[in-house]
Amino acid sequence: MESTATVHKSLKQDMFEGVDFYQIDDLLTEEHILIRSSIRDFVKKEISPYIEDWAQKAHFPYEIVKKFGNVGAFGPQIPEEYGGGGLDYISYGLIMQEIERGDSGMRSTASVQGSLVMYPIYKFGSEEQRKKYLPKLASGEILGCFGLTEPDHGSNPSGMTTNFKDMGDHYLLNGAKMWISNSPKAEIAVVWAKNEEGRIHGLIVERGMEGFSTPETHNKWSLRASCTGELVFDNVKVPKENLLPNKSGLGAPLMCLDSARYGIAWGTLGAAMDCYDSARRYALERIQFDKPIASFQLIQKKLAEMLTEITKAQLLVWKLGKMMNEGKATTSHISLAKRNNVAMALDIAREARQIHGGMGITGEYPIMRHMMNLESVVTYEGTHDIHLLILGQEITGIAAFK
Repeated sequence: MESTATVHKSLKQDMFEGVDFYQIDDLLTEEHILIRSSIRDFVKKEISPYIEDWAQKAHFPYEIVKKFGNVGAFGPQIPEEYGGGGLDYISYGLIMQEIERGDSGMRSTASVQGSLVMYPIYKFGSEEQRKKYLPKLASGEILGCFGLTEPDHGSNPSGMTTNFKDMGDHYLLNGAKMWISNSPKAEIAVVWAKNEEGRIHGLIVERGMEGFSTPETHNKWSLRASCTGELVFDNVKVPKENLLPNKSGLGAPLMCLDSARYGIAWGTLGAAMDCYDSARRYALERIQFDKPIASFQLIQKKLAEMLTEITKAQLLVWKLGKMMNEGKATTSHISLAKRNNVAMALDIAREARQIHGGMGITGEYPIMRHMMNLESVVTYEGTHDIHLLILGQEITGIAAFK
């Protein structure tokens, strides 16, 4: 449902200046702050003026891909020799935070490219694969997607039925994937499938391969400015050199999801900050009973609780970023932050919507768009409940979902 209609630039100025009640900036380096400022400026110029119109029209602005590449939003944690930024995980987190303050769909586009396409090629790919694909992905010359979820296998990816057979000089791939961000526009897909022994491997599938199609998913109420679709494989011949050689088993795609979930923990903080900032400004401007609604106790309670939760979440992801940099962060550490911060952002979006009153449901303010987007984020890359059970298994040693 991509619109060809003219995109209208909003006249509403993006006034965001940041939220830092506990002086957490003191924990960041000068480079971190510089990176955050450059992405914040990029969002104010390239996303904020257009995002409401893109979302209303369910339009994915493909031109943003090249712009993301130019600003270093794709694979910032990938080494520079392959076109990445060579940055640490706190820098990566801050980039995701700023982009998702603009829009969760925009952040999805960036984090799929960096964490779910570039990361597995870098981590599990051959040197030839790294050199062939990573620089083009980093620059935004090509867009990629990640094929794990299937129509009948979401929270249980090990049940996947997508498979490939060894035909001697190539592999023959069959199956389907669903809810795939970027798929309708992607040039390549990192696809997870079972071999004849039932072992999961990653394969790089390129657009144009016979039998490979990417139907678009329409009528979404959420992530309307990003493109979502399916991946369908009907006897697709995949060259043997397109198999990711350095890791197999379900642990490989789950490692990619850890990287992406880490980015979500930071990203949703950006959405929460945007809702809080909008609510605070609106409460100071909106006059009822001859005074700003910010003077009422219940409004102050909402704003105080929002700021408290944002501050807690900021400290959580900063510490998680330090652990990622030191190689100490586990899947359950990342699960805790993803689950907490998405739920926190959703709560803040809902409270902010109430502060805005009727205006909160319009595109004049970002609240309803963030709220709808976050309804996808709370489900994808591990649902809210599955992340609870990942933690539960860590606490008790018992897997409740098996």
